[in-house]
Amino acid sequence: MEIAPGAVPSPNIWNTPQIYELENKAVDPDGLLAEAMWRIRPWDGATVLDLGCGTGFHLPFFAERAGRVVGVEPHAGLAATARRRVAGLGHVSVRTGSAQKIPLPDASVDVVHARWAYFFGPGCEPGLREVSRVLRRGGAALVIDNDATRSTFGRWFRQWLPAYDPEAVERFWNRHGFAREPLMLRWSFTSRDDLAAVLGIEFPADLAERFLAETPGLEVDYAVNLWHRAY
Repeated sequence: MEIAPGAVPSPNIWNTPQIYELENKAVDPDGLLAEAMWRIRPWDGATVLDLGCGTGFHLPFFAERAGRVVGVEPHAGLAATARRRVAGLGHVSVRTGSAQKIPLPDASVDVVHARWAYFFGPGCEPGLREVSRVLRRGGAALVIDNDATRSTFGRWFRQWLPAYDPEAVERFWNRHGFAREPLMLRWSFTSRDDLAAVLGIEFPADLAERFLAETPGLEVDYAVNLWHRAY
């Protein structure tokens, strides 16, 4: 399968997009992220870039209010799925490309949205330079990432990646002019099988089994950081 040069592999969605779809459906049933993003930078009539759009799950959401929506995805197979998803939306398009080389002209978008895609702190400077290039004056970047300092999911994340340094990540974003909005979301699944499947693509098998055993029901509290910057 064709992959855009420079892409950072995303094993969960690249290898199991159907299960990742379950995760997308489970995340934030209360709409806290949408509310926070809209408060920071509304996109009525704007051009929105969903960077690392995957199978296009969030494209129809932005299309409800945006004047134009562009999804960029480095994995050609996922990009093809995203195109099928938005085939009936004339103001939405999907392009294959990477964050390090966004296939859009200078100053051509108003809002960049990146959700668990490429942006995890130090090492992401090339992508941030591209974000700065494609954003118009008055635009904004909205980057959603895990908050490893709190919540059940944050605790699991630290057990999986004990060398992860949240303070270094925060210093990185601060250096690049981003502000942090901490949010407490939740996963809400319709079955234990779905929860088990998602844990299985997010963590090694032994940890996924232990985390499932720790979770009596269908919900998991999930802290995230919404990093944002006006340009």
